[in-house]
Amino acid sequence: MARVRAPAVAGAFYDADPDALRRSVDSLLAKGKRPSVPGSIRGLVSPHAGYIYSGGAAAVGYSLLKGRSYDAVILIGPSHREFFSGASIYPGDSYRTPLGDIPIHKEMREELGQESPIITLSDAGHRGEHCLEVQLPFLQRVLGDFSFVPVIFGNQNRETCVAVGDAIAKTAARRNVLFVASSDLSHYHPYDDAVSLDRRVIGYVEAFDEDGLMRELEAERVEACGGGPVVALMRAARAVGANRGKALFYCNSGDITGDKEAVVGYLSAAFLQVN
Repeated sequence: MARVRAPAVAGAFYDADPDALRRSVDSLLAKGKRPSVPGSIRGLVSPHAGYIYSGGAAAVGYSLLKGRSYDAVILIGPSHREFFSGASIYPGDSYRTPLGDIPIHKEMREELGQESPIITLSDAGHRGEHCLEVQLPFLQRVLGDFSFVPVIFGNQNRETCVAVGDAIAKTAARRNVLFVASSDLSHYHPYDDAVSLDRRVIGYVEAFDEDGLMRELEAERVEACGGGPVVALMRAARAVGANRGKALFYCNSGDITGDKEAVVGYLSAAFLQVN
């Protein structure tokens, strides 16, 4: 019998009804201004809050994928509910959303698992976690049928970031693979302080400086709840040919709700191969 990871946050972070979810995602994609970007898209950074908060930011990045196709997607993000060493790949057959089941690319999963002892096949981090799940309906609407590899970081230290970044780069080297890192930015600061913190992260993204971002995260001078996955994505994207980082859209929860006392930052960004 197939092992399917059931939706954990349908009806909370996004609509549980398939038709309502399809309409909401399509509406977000239609409302977002599709930016013009040069070259090939090797990776995206996308936020992972409820769609009413970060869906507009996420849609800007995902709108770029319309008309493109990939052999697979490698989706990486942080564990919010379980702490464990290294990173885990879901060992089952598929993830489910209200829009249908998305198969795991088993060949790539096996290759990734063999690249580093830091990466294991495990349910750890996938139970109840929202950071990957909320990306999937967007990918379903822009890519149609696709397969993917879901990777959760149990911790976000430098060793894990380097190991995962190098492993996914090697696994993707012979394929046309899209990397997606799921991350929000700073959490619960006053509006102006949050914008200042988030602009520093955006600066490292646009400079394509994963080492600088890692140092700032380690020193706690910047914040991103999926900062480790972003660093790993940047490392992997560079290895497969990306040479430019571009921030596509930034906002925070204060821009959505009007409450600016303690906000959460949302960034959509792309890493591009521009010849």
